[in-house]
Amino acid sequence: MIGNPFLKAVPVLYLIENGGYEAYFVGGSVRDHILGREIADVDIATSALPDELKKIFPKTTDVGIEHGTILVHYKGTPYEITTFRSEAGYSDFRRPDKVLFIRSLTEDLQRRDFTMNAIAMDKDGNIIDPFGGRQSINKKLIETVGNPDERFGEDALRMLRAVRFLSQLSFSIEDNTFKSLQKHCNLLENIAVERKTVEFEKILLGRNRAKAAELLVKSGMYQYLPGLVHHEKPLTQFSARLSSELDLNETWVLLLYELQLNGSEIDAFLRGWKLPVQKIKLLKQLLSLLLFRLGEEWNEESVYKAGLNNALSCERVYRTLFPEKFNSTDRIKQIFNSLPIKERHELNVTGNDLMAWHGKNPGPWLKELLAEIEKAVIYGDVQNEKEKIRVWLSNLKSEKN
Repeated sequence: MIGNPFLKAVPVLYLIENGGYEAYFVGGSVRDHILGREIADVDIATSALPDELKKIFPKTTDVGIEHGTILVHYKGTPYEITTFRSEAGYSDFRRPDKVLFIRSLTEDLQRRDFTMNAIAMDKDGNIIDPFGGRQSINKKLIETVGNPDERFGEDALRMLRAVRFLSQLSFSIEDNTFKSLQKHCNLLENIAVERKTVEFEKILLGRNRAKAAELLVKSGMYQYLPGLVHHEKPLTQFSARLSSELDLNETWVLLLYELQLNGSEIDAFLRGWKLPVQKIKLLKQLLSLLLFRLGEEWNEESVYKAGLNNALSCERVYRTLFPEKFNSTDRIKQIFNSLPIKERHELNVTGNDLMAWHGKNPGPWLKELLAEIEKAVIYGDVQNEKEKIRVWLSNLKSEKN
């Protein structure tokens, strides 16, 4: 019995079949259906050519028509539909040099990466499985369709995808497939950094992430990921400590800690992965907090400067490194909730106030004095009220004189 979102898409298959063509659900959605996993969307493969599909559906969008893929809009939902195809020549070890549209489902499934992804399902829920994908799923094995050397030679990114599936599904990689990974991992040099980063981050989010990270080392694939060559030992330590409690940013921070890079090396490493500028800034900030935490306990000032979310993130990484240490999570929350102000903009005094009170022009003194007031408010030395701050400053000045 098939369920949503397949049921919702069944009329699309009916319309294609009524036009005289074959149409099936294919790929990851069928695999996840067999596994009983949640399905976000479905992919459809058909014997109909893109132009033939356009005659059936009045509203379509070309998203990869040179490879036979168009987006069909049916009752408000977009469906990605691809014509059966065979491929030839992979001079860049990523994309086919030549795509040939065909009318055979079996030939179309034959070009796919792993047997578990080379399964189709018709509108009635019948499974078409010419390469033993269902058996692979039952055995929890990741194995290529046909010769692994050929599959990885066609598209080197498939090697990282294999590790990603191991992380997400908690499957194992079949022996011959793994040996081929080890033999051909250097082909990853041909893959764009952006593509590697997408797969690597998915690996770091899977429920079996620790095993997957360990396998990146054992296979030798880590040598062809940005900034990781010659870092076998810290990566092995990283995989041993990798916890499912950490989110993606926290996992990056754990990796940075294990690599023990210096200031300029950290920046170069993160830019090497082509991460967004804002993300790099956040990761460096979290790493700085972690390094502070290694030698200090949390107090009002450090929690205030970090912010609640960053302080808690830092503490999660710290606890991963030192699980035997006291858990300060509740203390962080308690400190943060008791702070008179949570951010600087809540301070009830401005630079203009200070210039008026002191009769001075702007200068470095202004920033320094605001920071001093901020700290005093945080620690409760003065209440966050303009007049009380003015009196406090006046008394402070008298004491200094």
